[in-house]
Amino acid sequence: MTWAHHDTARGLDDLRAAVLGVLGLRPQPAGVPAWMLLSEVRPTSTVTGGASSSGGFDDSDRAVSSEDSEVERTRLIALVELARGGDSEAFGQLYDHYQGSVYRFVFYRTRSQTLAEDLTSETFLRALRNMSGFRWQGKDFGAWLMTIARNLCTDHYKAGRTRLEQTTEDMGVHDDATEGPENAVLTGLTNEVLLGGLRRLSEEQRDCLIMRFLQGLSIAETAEVLGRSEGAIKQLQLRGVRNLAKLMPAGWRDE
Repeated sequence: MTWAHHDTARGLDDLRAAVLGVLGLRPQPAGVPAWMLLSEVRPTSTVTGGASSSGGFDDSDRAVSSEDSEVERTRLIALVELARGGDSEAFGQLYDHYQGSVYRFVFYRTRSQTLAEDLTSETFLRALRNMSGFRWQGKDFGAWLMTIARNLCTDHYKAGRTRLEQTTEDMGVHDDATEGPENAVLTGLTNEVLLGGLRRLSEEQRDCLIMRFLQGLSIAETAEVLGRSEGAIKQLQLRGVRNLAKLMPAGWRDE
């Protein structure tokens, strides 16, 4: 996958199709349910050997990246190694690459632009403070950032500093992107309805669907962030789509 450039609009379409498939309103190609259509195979790159720039702790043999391009995978691993050694310019480049993905997750989790901006900034501040302690452990750096962001979201609401905000100004940007009678059912289930339903799922199911559909994370990457096995993530995603379908307006489901 490419953390910086996932097509969120396509992800919403995929999620909508999966829900409609569960509701029996959209046939799936070749008998394959929509929740299985996203590719599960992600290339990884591993760097071995060499001196570590993180204070002598050499775990570079476990450095991985799931970016699609090998050149990009190698570049990002090198940037992380430099940032672990205190290189602020390298960390700045990592920020440029991953900021959009972290922001999207927090925004769809909170549906508040202001809160998403604040928690995204805090995510990178915490990452910067802890770069010297980052260990690869076979973990993609983007997944580590996502874990920090998810924990911040959870802590924010547990602390009860604010109630969950409902901001829809940017939610409908793709609602009218597809036209024609063949897409009437698909577009009728709007992004706002889908995202409203997401908010009512359990935390794990909501986060799983956001990561899988709206961010395009692989099963393995999602499992890493949520601390679950890949098999558990597949089941969590299936349950999440089914429960989301149950939350759709009465006109879209059988009572």
